[in-house]
Amino acid sequence: MTFTVSQAAWALDSEGPALTLSLLNHLGLVSVTGEQGNSFIHGQVTADISALEPGQWRWGAHCDPKGRMLATFRTFKLGDALMMLEPRSALEVSLAQLKKYAVFSKVELVDVNGELTLLGVSGPEAAGFVAQHFGTSEADVYSTEQGTVLKDGERFILILDKANACALIEKSGQPLYGAGVWQALEIRAGYPNIAAGHASEYIPQMCNLQALDGISFNKGCYMGQETVARTKYRGGNKRALYILFGESQTPVRLESTLEIAVEGGYRKAGNIIEVVSRGSKVLMTAVLANDTEPDAVLRLADDHEASFTLLPLPYSLEE
Repeated sequence: MTFTVSQAAWALDSEGPALTLSLLNHLGLVSVTGEQGNSFIHGQVTADISALEPGQWRWGAHCDPKGRMLATFRTFKLGDALMMLEPRSALEVSLAQLKKYAVFSKVELVDVNGELTLLGVSGPEAAGFVAQHFGTSEADVYSTEQGTVLKDGERFILILDKANACALIEKSGQPLYGAGVWQALEIRAGYPNIAAGHASEYIPQMCNLQALDGISFNKGCYMGQETVARTKYRGGNKRALYILFGESQTPVRLESTLEIAVEGGYRKAGNIIEVVSRGSKVLMTAVLANDTEPDAVLRLADDHEASFTLLPLPYSLEE
């Protein structure tokens, strides 16, 4: 069963439609079940899984033993399962590592992407659309016969089987856009969607997980905990996630190198975490030095005509 995807026609720096439906095929889901499922994941990730209640979701990171992130994720409970929603490329890396340790616990880890379809709903009319088709709830995660709704402020992620997803799209009369529409909103939210290419490069604080309540400093031991805790209590982190906007006449990729203007020229600045281009306009998140000035100007190492400036983060990095 395939979906027909439309291309966004509006500019990255303009208001989009009042309602957009996006196919989130860049994201994937892992289902964690079994007698020790919750306790196993609790001992592997930065989030406090033991404190996660039905109807809640939270950010977290899965780190390697050195405290470097293999993946970032949203986690929530769905029936008897604990779900982990993360970039699909990172899911493959993270799931393989989790399975190495799962053999010692009564837990089952399953990639359920073949069974489910993820849709993003955004725009001023998003809440009304979701209410019409799925009802309303005070909870941030709730399920109906049609599927599961995850609320993120004024945006929504729908987790549906393919038949219900197709029926919803047809009934809505709305075009279905590609993942880039949703990714642009995630970037503007300052979210750290780590792809497989950046696995084991950054500790969670380098991507602002602490500002998104994605790290518990009270939960006890987990994989990489010593490094994460030492970074908080002894300092030493010199990087942060930033939002950049600008123009480039050449394709911008995760592998592209950013350079920052300094006195006398440019020097290497950091790496791109997530990027969306539309025409010549480019929106991205990137890990840079955490003392980068708000008026900094950046370019690409392989395109000196490209130019990017910082947008304000929608949250504070102050401890």
